Amino acid sequence: MSDYGNIEKVGPLGTTLPRNDENITTTAGDLILYQGNSFVIYYAPNTWTFTRLGKIDNTTREELLATLGSGNVTVTLSLN
Repeated sequence: MSDYGNIEKVGPLGTTLPRNDENITTTAGDLILYQGNSFVIYYAPNTWTFTRLGKIDNTTREELLATLGSGNVTVTLSLN
């Protein structure tokens, strides 16, 4: 995942998933599917048409930036 617009980390999923887009204003910790093929972790507000996947609860922009750092990161998604 890479930084984009000083508001998010975004990365390709390598596949396309079904979408359920709605107009959303993001907040820190929102986990978003963008255009069916990108995974996004938001750390600042943005309003657009997205599919909400989940939320990292009880986090702030500053905490996410400290955890994710600057530059590229690898994020692994898994289902139990």
